[in-house]
Amino acid sequence: MMPHQVTAQPSLVMLVRHGEKQPAPADDPSLSEAGVARAQALDKALALTTPGTIVVSPRKRTVETAAVVRQRVGVTPTVIPLDAQHVQHVAAAVMKASGVVLVVGHSNTIPAIVNALAGTTLPDLCDASYATLFVVTPARDGGKAQVVKSMYGTPDTVGADQCAGMVPK
Repeated sequence: MMPHQVTAQPSLVMLVRHGEKQPAPADDPSLSEAGVARAQALDKALALTTPGTIVVSPRKRTVETAAVVRQRVGVTPTVIPLDAQHVQHVAAAVMKASGVVLVVGHSNTIPAIVNALAGTTLPDLCDASYATLFVVTPARDGGKAQVVKSMYGTPDTVGADQCAGMVPK
């Protein structure tokens, strides 16, 4: 009887868009007061988990959103550059991790990362959507990945998920 080969794989992946941002500077704003409150709400939502890996983009708003969780669990985030291979590099980093993983990204990267991890076809998040939390349980033993879409923190404004034709950021 051959031993079962175990490879590193996360048990749970939580993915969120960064919190609400300041209007300026346009290229790399920090979080607004509402964004700081959302970062605190993220830590409260994850209070019963201890991410062993945190993945962010180089943008201030993703780093700042992850900061409260980072301070609680003492994990230095892995920063993945925003380039043409960003989604693939994040998915690869997530799948090399073990335990619980937190990914903080953007309206156009978080659904793409969920799609890469779970084989789904989620659209980008709307620019006004900040409260969405995706929880992915990776596929095991030939099974199918499981995805839960939930909300955390202050609810988005009514209609925040109605953005056909908008360019998410």
